[in-house]
Amino acid sequence: MNELSSHRCAACTSDTPRLSQDEVARLLPQVDAYALEADGRGIFRSYRFKNYYETMAFVNALAWIAHAEDHHPELLVAYASVRVHFSTHATDGLSMNDFICAAKVNRLLSGP
Repeated sequence: MNELSSHRCAACTSDTPRLSQDEVARLLPQVDAYALEADGRGIFRSYRFKNYYETMAFVNALAWIAHAEDHHPELLVAYASVRVHFSTHATDGLSMNDFICAAKVNRLLSGP
């Protein structure tokens, strides 16, 4: 399988099926440090930074990815941390887009 971060998000509709538990279990290890929400309908990760400037630089880069992929996470931004939560409202759960974007966000900190 190609690396998730090399894929592009596809438009989701209410007819798009959510990922099965088996598909989520296969994809989750591919997005380092993301965890499954207790209800199984989202994935999340917290990122830590040295200061507010680094935090906001990360948030701005993440916003660029979200805009380019047209898939937008929920963010909880603090002085030196960001909690990122991906889910797909159209499917009321997880889609491949969540994992693609999580991989792209992780790549921001791991380099090319």
